[in-house]
Amino acid sequence: MSDLVVRLADFPEEFLEIKAIRKIVFQDEQGVEEALDFDGKDEICDHLIAFLDDKAVGTARIRYIDDKTVKIERLAVLSPARGQGIGKKIIEQALLIIANKKIPEVVINAQEYIKGLYYKFGFAEEGEIFIEAGIPHVKMSKTLIM
Repeated sequence: MSDLVVRLADFPEEFLEIKAIRKIVFQDEQGVEEALDFDGKDEICDHLIAFLDDKAVGTARIRYIDDKTVKIERLAVLSPARGQGIGKKIIEQALLIIANKKIPEVVINAQEYIKGLYYKFGFAEEGEIFIEAGIPHVKMSKTLIM
């Protein structure tokens, strides 16, 4: 069995690993422009990093919109590590961190093909599908029970 660890990243020390994962997934695989992915907001976010057998394979960031709302963004898992529940573990950890901070509202702009993952956590769609960075997305939200 592989050893999976998902935790808050040491920022900025581990940001190079996070950046490498996002570059491969968003820029190389999905064609997202670097300026859209690296939008200058990383410094004000918490970052999660997933290690599989001591190799960084996944990430997401938590951006604090205000004292009642956070946005989970930039969920990415490297292709060789997909299908092992790593994205699910990252979301579980993010929701735990958010709940511990007593922030009730979580929003996500989910890529349409992955919205099923968020349904499993009780997220609901809001509004119509929209295009962001050339990719169909849907806004989803969840209220945490405090």
